[in-house]
Amino acid sequence: MSNLLKENIKIALGSIKTQILRTTLTIVIIAIGITALVGILTVVSALENTISSDFASMGANTFNINRYENTIKRHGGEERTVINPIISYPEAVAFKNKYNFPLAQTSLSFRATSTAEVKFEDEKTDPEISVLGVDEYFVTNSGLETSTGRNFNNFDISNNNYVCVVGSDFLKGILKNVNPINKIISIRGARFKVIGVLKEKGSTFGNSQDLRVLIPIQLARSLFTSPNINYSVSVMVNNKDFLDHAIDEAISSMRRIRKLSPVKENNFSVVRSDDLINRILSITQYLGWASWVIGIITILGSSIALMNIMIVSVTERTREIGVRKALGAKRSTIAIQFFIETLLIGQLGGLAGIVFGILIGFGIASALSFVFVIPWQAIMAAFLTSFVVAIVSGSYPAIKAAMLDPIEALRYE
Repeated sequence: MSNLLKENIKIALGSIKTQILRTTLTIVIIAIGITALVGILTVVSALENTISSDFASMGANTFNINRYENTIKRHGGEERTVINPIISYPEAVAFKNKYNFPLAQTSLSFRATSTAEVKFEDEKTDPEISVLGVDEYFVTNSGLETSTGRNFNNFDISNNNYVCVVGSDFLKGILKNVNPINKIISIRGARFKVIGVLKEKGSTFGNSQDLRVLIPIQLARSLFTSPNINYSVSVMVNNKDFLDHAIDEAISSMRRIRKLSPVKENNFSVVRSDDLINRILSITQYLGWASWVIGIITILGSSIALMNIMIVSVTERTREIGVRKALGAKRSTIAIQFFIETLLIGQLGGLAGIVFGILIGFGIASALSFVFVIPWQAIMAAFLTSFVVAIVSGSYPAIKAAMLDPIEALRYE
């Protein structure tokens, strides 16, 4: 049986060599379809990994209390816009004081500005630095870490110390080639001592996470005064098994603070970190479906091309088939011969498509700063697809070859 298989493979390779141009074009057509499929799936996989790494660092045991803006609700068959009130500083502080869920830590923060100019000695940044007013729990609740120095402590926040934690991009800018710890930077005329540098986070949807400065929340409120400042509340629970219970208590506490009657809906939102990830990742599913549609349309064309080349091959080798049958070859042997030939062409096209698809996906992922990983799921899908294409495309030609009458085949000119 193994000798027969080897002989069929040799015959298939010999047939491929005699029709090298036609076979190459067929392989290219198959490769294009597989490339489209693998390339898009690779980019989608890289996008999902990027989103997961950006948001999953918050942890599955964290939730945020936010303000819903411009929420659309139906009222009497009509849509109306609901603008929820901001989370004011008194409300945020009241929540932090009244929310006493066991082993949970609450963080308050707000974005003071996104257009600050930071100075160090004779150098200064472009006015594009974000300044955040935070407390001692903000860094841990946000899934951030310091690469150098330390985080804020309770003493820093309680005493409004003029200290700050900066993003990693400062090491490439005004703090380049110096030890940033204990250096003095100036923001709006106020001098802050750098006590820590955050680990690099990169960009999320075009917004740099490394061009920012964290300062104590009370100092931020005194330096950056503007009406209607919206505060963010973040809660981290020690055990994620208690997260649902913690959220229920947080909703009750916030409703009491806002004096909402039992019949009124919440005029704030509670967003779990894992829900946020799942919502965003659900969007990428549409990209995956689009890649399958594009790939299947292209692969359909390659299937027709492969079937065509095999039908032509059967026609050209009719006398050969007649001779083999006259010498005692069984129908199954003839069919297997053409199946093997079809499988070789299909798998060569699939292999080429996988290589080019991964290269293209890697190039796009690198250009967009996505986290690239080898798309094993896409590779398995490509191998399976090319195998199915070969089976479907080779069935009719193989059956046609097996069913040829040996006498009529020997007469064929």
